[in-house]
Amino acid sequence: MSTRCSGIFVSTCFVAIGLAALPFPAVAQVSPDSSSAERVEKLTVDQVLSKLEERNAERAAALQGFEGTRIYRMQYRGFPSDRDAEMVVKVTFRAPSSKEFTVVSETGSKFVLDHIFKRLLDSEEEAFRADNRQDTALTRQNYNFELQGYESSPEGAQYVLKLVPKNRNKFLYRGRIWVDASDFAVSRIEGEPAKNPSFWIKKTDIAHSYKKVNDFWLPAENHTESSIRLGGKAMLSIEYRDYRITKSIPTNTAKSSRDMSKARRQGIVGAEPAVWESHIAILGTH
Repeated sequence: MSTRCSGIFVSTCFVAIGLAALPFPAVAQVSPDSSSAERVEKLTVDQVLSKLEERNAERAAALQGFEGTRIYRMQYRGFPSDRDAEMVVKVTFRAPSSKEFTVVSETGSKFVLDHIFKRLLDSEEEAFRADNRQDTALTRQNYNFELQGYESSPEGAQYVLKLVPKNRNKFLYRGRIWVDASDFAVSRIEGEPAKNPSFWIKKTDIAHSYKKVNDFWLPAENHTESSIRLGGKAMLSIEYRDYRITKSIPTNTAKSSRDMSKARRQGIVGAEPAVWESHIAILGTH
């Protein structure tokens, strides 16, 4: 593959996988029933954000460790050639900022496995550092928010917020988030990179969901699709499974702990960092 072709392919793929997991919380909560959701008092956008930031700090302090499995799947169709790959990775997190990755299996394109998937794991460690987490956290320091609606469903009521980044940090994004109206946890995300990191990319669409694991909500499934100028698409899905909470403390204990104060200062919103953000950063280097 020529140098130019390789660069285009890498850029395209990194956008597709660059938005895999946002800097949103691992959320301790009890799922509300539909009747209680109807009784939730509707709040202003500032009230929602205050509660979201406060509860995120509590949950980040409470979750001390977990293990899980990720399945990365990449499908690229376009110039210079079609590529498919899959990688299964075991993830171990230990508070406050230790994350270990163990590759369990690999199939498909060696180029994608070696030059994309593995660099994604390396770049996630960069995004997970405290200084980067503060600059990219879901806070009013980094984003402008607008309340767009209030939705009810069998799973509970949710606030829908539009967010626009305040600066051109390479890790930020724009889009919408759904916030649980009872526990103030982000449950769903739709968005796109705030800054297109490559000339070759026309558009990138992202969709993410979260699931409850014990008393926490963690990423469940991510899907990202990018279109390139030369024609073709790059699609990434990341499936999260086999979670096991290895260490945690009650959120009422975490609320008054030193860890929560640290989480507030750093803008930490959860133990699962901005995987998609780190991928955007990589994309910008090609």
